[in-house]
Amino acid sequence: MTETLQEFLLNKGYIRVKLRLTKTNHFEMKATLNGVKGRFILDTGASNSCVGFEAVDQFNLKVKDSNIMAAGAGAINMETKMSKKNKVKIGKWENSKIVLVLFNLSHVNTALINHKSKPVDGIIGADILKKSNAVIDYETKYLYLKL
Repeated sequence: MTETLQEFLLNKGYIRVKLRLTKTNHFEMKATLNGVKGRFILDTGASNSCVGFEAVDQFNLKVKDSNIMAAGAGAINMETKMSKKNKVKIGKWENSKIVLVLFNLSHVNTALINHKSKPVDGIIGADILKKSNAVIDYETKYLYLKL
């Protein structure tokens, strides 16, 4: 009998997190940032995990100015700020040294709202996916993270 992907990964010390496919065809997930629950888009193409400027107080972020200009989701040369040493918890996986990029997420949320999806607090990007040795099972809509 062959082992399923789920059985294989769980036996290797991974945990699984349910993903929800939005009407915009993005995977959405719940995560906790500095002890506060939020809604995030899973974006393998985003090099860094991000939150919107408006989330600074909500997630208790310590913010520093940044010279990096962000681009993505149809916008370029967006001003950014940085926040270091953030604690991100996804399911039972957690890391307290996550660097977040802050930028204006309004264009992302406007697109989501226009497609009858709920706005998000941020984006889980490739930085966290790499740190957690993530595996995405598109068929069953689960994200697996290595503890």
